[in-house]
Amino acid sequence: MRRRKFIARGMLFLAVGACRGRAAPGLDKENGVSRVLIARDEAYTKVGTVPDEKVAGEMIARLVREITGAPSLAQSWRKLLGDVRTIGLKPNCLAGRGVSSSPAFVNALCRQIVDNLPDLEKIYIWERSNSDLKKGGFEISTRGKVWCLGNDRAGYGRDLVVEGSIGSLVSSIVLDRCEALINLPVLKDHGIVGISVGMKNYYGAVHNPNKYHLNRGDPYVADLNCLEKIRRKNVLTLCEAFTAQYEGGPPFKPQWSWPAGILLASTDPVALDRVGWKMIEEKRAEHGLPSLAGVGREPTYIFTAADSRHRLGRADLNKIQQIILN
Repeated sequence: MRRRKFIARGMLFLAVGACRGRAAPGLDKENGVSRVLIARDEAYTKVGTVPDEKVAGEMIARLVREITGAPSLAQSWRKLLGDVRTIGLKPNCLAGRGVSSSPAFVNALCRQIVDNLPDLEKIYIWERSNSDLKKGGFEISTRGKVWCLGNDRAGYGRDLVVEGSIGSLVSSIVLDRCEALINLPVLKDHGIVGISVGMKNYYGAVHNPNKYHLNRGDPYVADLNCLEKIRRKNVLTLCEAFTAQYEGGPPFKPQWSWPAGILLASTDPVALDRVGWKMIEEKRAEHGLPSLAGVGREPTYIFTAADSRHRLGRADLNKIQQIILN
């Protein structure tokens, strides 16, 4: 056992710098500027109701076509996903209904992908556990073209995967079962790491996320997203903010939530998190709360993810273009 611990520590040490020099791909990271697209629709903002699946699908379609610039929706999805046969969708259901990914939104996305990619074989809607998915209102299923299951059922890889400060077993869905990932976070405050938007959502991919909250998640969030299977497969972050939360997270706290009624999308995961952080700070200021830095929860892992070692995207707001689609 001592020998195994020694080897693991040595691997952690040797892995530092492994991300260096690998520029993350992305349609929204061209010409020195990253794009974060924001879709709004009044029909998607109805306090006390669940999102409308039809409206959600229309908003997703607008975002995907704007990201790719392709003339049709089918061509847009083909440009994003290529010829992949299996896709993993990672919602965030930790808080249960209230400030979690909604089944209506995820169903709309699944329907659109299936309709536009006829050669697709399987979509995996996956989370940390079956119980998390059930809390969010999802039904567990391992039949048909769309499966919905947690890592406690799908299992983890047998080998420790190491990247910088991370040493974890990784979901078999991420490792082996899917060729591409679409990240489906929500927009909310987090009481330890500052915010929980896109990059933090992949804590659900490993068996030991509790180990990675020290120092406000820095550099753990950045290192996790540098894992080869996540970095290479993650093609799009699509953040659902039907309801968003600016204080008291990660549990749902309705007194600190607002009906944002928006979807955010980008192929630059860092840029999307940076814009989400800005939105949360603005809402905190509007309600007389101090900044996240003022309460010791500034999510510095976002800047780390953009540094010269990680190169996962852009965190400089001057190099991020926010485009609102009405």
